Amino acid sequence: MSAKQHPGFKGGDFLKLLGIGAIAGLFGGLFGLGGGVIIVPALVLLMGFNQRQAAATSTLALLPTAVTGVISYGLHGAVDFSVGLALALGMILGAQLGTRLLHRLSLRTLEWLFLCFLLAAIILLWVVVPVRGAQLEMSSLVFISLIGFGLIPGIAMSLLGVGGGILAIPVLIAGYGASDLAAKGSSLLMVIVGSTTAAIKHLRAKLVESRTALTIGLTAAMITPFSVQLAVLMTPFISNALFSVFLAVIATQYLRRLLRPTADAD
Repeated sequence: MSAKQHPGFKGGDFLKLLGIGAIAGLFGGLFGLGGGVIIVPALVLLMGFNQRQAAATSTLALLPTAVTGVISYGLHGAVDFSVGLALALGMILGAQLGTRLLHRLSLRTLEWLFLCFLLAAIILLWVVVPVRGAQLEMSSLVFISLIGFGLIPGIAMSLLGVGGGILAIPVLIAGYGASDLAAKGSSLLMVIVGSTTAAIKHLRAKLVESRTALTIGLTAAMITPFSVQLAVLMTPFISNALFSVFLAVIATQYLRRLLRPTADAD
């Protein structure tokens, strides 16, 4: 199934894109994500994109949300630039590998990978309970290890169209002792670099539906500052619990789609 080209958005399609952007901005700012975990399945399930096109388009849509999110978290002193830089360096390398894999794996394989990604995220959200006052202690060894870990979100960015924050945030909290807010803000800084790198490559490959991406991304960017303020007010446990339920709903829809014999497997 091919993506719609939207030479001139129909009213219904445009409203859907605004809705997708609003929800992505809400959850992206609230949980420190670019919003790809919402954008990709929405493009597939609601807009008729295949998994490859949805992932590629999402990389461009993530950029406005991530920029707004970093600014908003930064105003609360919740962005560790050394952590974000280390993750970004690893993410650039990971994005190169993910982009190559995106063109070689089948659509069915990409959809199963995305489902596994969602299930892993749900588990991590219940295993890792953030501590609001915690602080990451930076050293040369920690910086290098963060670069190495950044490869994983980089691959996820290009391959699955998600920012990788859903993986990076629990690891920063549980593995490096960061607070939940600092982990979210620093993760979004990483997403800016990763989404830019991946989007450029996908645009060159003509996999990105630019107007779709910009409509979603700019809408999400307008919502993000308000959802970041909500994140500051919400307890870490409630934040994790709500997001895990939301991801479970998305995972269920994907599983139903994958089990249908008519699912697109090109």
